[in-house]
Amino acid sequence: MYLKRLKDLREDKDLLQKDIAKILNITRQQYGLYEIGKRDMPYELVIILADYYQVSTDYIFERTNKKEINK
Repeated sequence: MYLKRLKDLREDKDLLQKDIAKILNITRQQYGLYEIGKRDMPYELVIILADYYQVSTDYIFERTNKKEINK
């Protein structure tokens, strides 16, 4: 499930949920619900995070293990 990847990406950058929530312009509580799978994250927010982390959405959705974006 992609939620694990989102948490891993966040922790790899030593960020807190509140840091990501600020980037997404949502509350920390809302982001926390996305990360633990209590709510589905809108695709638009996944795109913002993919851009922020400089990975593909395919990587976030575990369709590939390759982090790099094809250019």
